Amino acid sequence: MSSQKPIAVGTNDSAQSQSAVLWAARRARRADLPLVVLHVVDDRWVAEPYPWFGTLQQAGEELLKTAAGRLEGTEPITPSTELLTGSVGASLAKYSKRTSMMVIGSGSGHIGGALADRALQVATAAKVPVAVVGTQDLEGRSGVVVGVDGSPESTQAVAFAAAEADREGEELTVVYAVDVPDPIVDAGLSPAALADLIVDEERTVLAETVAGLKEDYPDLTVHQRLETEKGAVDALVDAAAGAKLLVVGSRGRGAFKRLLLGSTAHGVLKHLPCPTIITRTQTEKTS
Repeated sequence: MSSQKPIAVGTNDSAQSQSAVLWAARRARRADLPLVVLHVVDDRWVAEPYPWFGTLQQAGEELLKTAAGRLEGTEPITPSTELLTGSVGASLAKYSKRTSMMVIGSGSGHIGGALADRALQVATAAKVPVAVVGTQDLEGRSGVVVGVDGSPESTQAVAFAAAEADREGEELTVVYAVDVPDPIVDAGLSPAALADLIVDEERTVLAETVAGLKEDYPDLTVHQRLETEKGAVDALVDAAAGAKLLVVGSRGRGAFKRLLLGSTAHGVLKHLPCPTIITRTQTEKTS
């Protein structure tokens, strides 16, 4: 068994979290890493002593046993389990310091659902890459997609995605969505020549972002996509509709530094097209 930090996955026995546990188990097995399955008993509204709190803990232990048992005969890996108490998002984010990756189910299908909010909380506060997994059927899908915008965060995301694609034998698609002035709508303010100049400059940014990948991964096929008709979220969701994995940085060039999760990452998680990993940069504090 590897001595490296484990992959941890949170579960509440929903369909999304069941998919997350299976996805995490497969990844842990391929990476030769330990797997920890977590469940959080939310005690924020419990004032001790409540005789039924022990019942909640017992139910949580049974849930963990069931989640681990589902892997038998599916993945040749024996996970450990751990029951946590407290706020779900905060507890998983705190636990992430002990892991190499945190995996969580995407939550409810409707925008703004409580479970979806918990996935956002974990992705925002975790100290390691966070994988958010939905219930999409991954059979027949191919490729890794990564979003870039020229920021240090997106450069880190490209490096992460390239390593993923190369290890899995998948092609990599690098997507950059830019806001180009419309020469008709912005007549008198932004001539067509300016729009062309912006596209040329951003195309250079895209090329520089993927520069060096061929040297590091000579067998990796890399596609560059500069999107001028869609916003970043729509461009990434559309590009990853048939992909096995989407990778985005936790913050982008346009994000306020006080925001731990940028608007693009937030939007993608709300419209999850496939398993999506939110990467962290080495410059972000981890304590």
